[in-house]
Amino acid sequence: MVGARERPENPVAGIFWMLATMLWFIALDTVAKELLTRSQLPLGQVVWARFFFHFLIGIGSALIWRSHIISKALGWQIARSALLFLTTTLFNAGLATTPLATATAIMFLSPIILTALSHIVLGEPVGPRRWFGVAAGFLGALIIVRPGAEGFNHGALFFLAAALVNSVYQLATRRVSQYDSPQCSFFYTALVGGVLSTFAVPFSWTAPNGIDWLLLISMGILGGVGHLFLIFAFDRAPAALVAPFAYSALIWASISGFLLFGEIPDAWTVTGALIISASGLYIFHRERLVARTRGKAVER
Repeated sequence: MVGARERPENPVAGIFWMLATMLWFIALDTVAKELLTRSQLPLGQVVWARFFFHFLIGIGSALIWRSHIISKALGWQIARSALLFLTTTLFNAGLATTPLATATAIMFLSPIILTALSHIVLGEPVGPRRWFGVAAGFLGALIIVRPGAEGFNHGALFFLAAALVNSVYQLATRRVSQYDSPQCSFFYTALVGGVLSTFAVPFSWTAPNGIDWLLLISMGILGGVGHLFLIFAFDRAPAALVAPFAYSALIWASISGFLLFGEIPDAWTVTGALIISASGLYIFHRERLVARTRGKAVER
C-alpha cells in the first residue's frame, strides 16, 4: 500500500502563495469588469473566455499530472465544476453595476453560509458561538446591500446568489477531496466549465478587437494560474494558517477598483465588509478550536 506523500511545510511560502492567489483572482475580476463595462462584451462571452483558456491550461496540467486526472467520484466532480461555472456567471453578471470591493466583500459570505449548510445538509454540529458568527455575517451583508434603501444596487443580489452557490460548491469540493487529488479537481473544473461555456457562447458573441482578445485570453491565464497558486498554498502550509490571508482580497479589490474605475467604497460598504470579515475569521477560529478538541478526544 502506498503511503501518503511527505511534504515539507513552509509557512512563509504558504502565506506567500495565498496572497498571490488573491491578487491573481482580483486581477481576474478586474479584467472581467473591464470587458463587461468599457468593452461592452456580452456576459456569456466573458464567462466563456474565463473557462475556455483555463481549459487549455488544464490540458497542459493533465500532461504533467497524468496519474491524477482519473476521478474516483466523477459525478461529484461534474456537479462541483458546474456549480463553479454558475458561481462565476452570477458574479460576473453583477460586476457591471457593482464596485469590486463591494462584490468581494459580499462573496466572503460563502464560508459563513458554508458553516450553516454544513449543519443543515451534513448534520455537522455548529455551536451557539458559530451561529452568532453566521448571524453577524448576514448582518454585514444587509448593511452593504441595504435592501429598500435609497440607492439600492440590484446588482448586489447577483453576488448574494453567487455566494450561496459558491458555498454549495465548497461543500461538493469537500466531498470530492475524500476521493480525488487537488490536481484532479483542477482539471475537471477547467473541463466542465470550458464545455458549458462553449455551448452557451454562440448565442452571445461580439467581435473583439485586439486589446479585447488579449484581455479575454488573460482571463483564462489568471483563473487557471490562480487555482494553481491556491494548490501551492495549501500544499506548503496547513489550511488553518493560510486561509485567513484570503481576506487580503478586500485590499487588492479596493486598490484595483480605485485606480482603474475610480470606485471609493462608502462607509456602509466598509462597515459591512469589516463585520463579514470579522465574523468569518471568528467562525474559522471556533472551527479550529473544535477540531483541536476533537483531536485530543480521539488521542485519549
